Parts: sequence; structure tokens; C-alpha cells
Amino acid sequence: MKVIELLNFNRELLKKLQVAGIRLEDTMYIDLYADYTGLLNQGEKVSYIVAVLSEKYSVSERKVYTLIKRFQSGCKGFAV
Repeated sequence: MKVIELLNFNRELLKKLQVAGIRLEDTMYIDLYADYTGLLNQGEKVSYIVAVLSEKYSVSERKVYTLIKRFQSGCKGFAV
């Protein structure tokens, strides 16, 4: 399958995700956020969680904070 065929097949979904403010690269960090919520539910402090996840996923602490904020925000517009 060619890239254009895959894009064309999923055009509606991709448009809705884009309008909602969701970035395709966010899919790489779904497990990071799942780990974040798990550690938070265990009573760990946010600063500790961010440090651990930064090391585990090889991203900066700033990136972890940014991802947490983005994943906790609501979707934009009436895309969903």
C-alpha cells in the first residue's frame, strides 16, 4: 500500500484529529501517559514521576510536562 492510499482511506479521521488539535506524533507517548497516571494513582509526586518518565522514554522533563498538559486538555471545537 502506498502512503497516499493510506492517507486517502483515513482522510476523514485524520481531518477530525487535526481539527481537535491532536498531533500524529502524540501516539508515540500514549504509554508514557499511561505510566504517568499509574504512578500518580500510586501516590507518587509529579516531579518524581516526570523525572522517572523522562529517563525511561529518553525525553526531556519539559517534554513530559508538555505531554501531560496536552493529554489532559480538552479537544478543540466540535471535532468529536
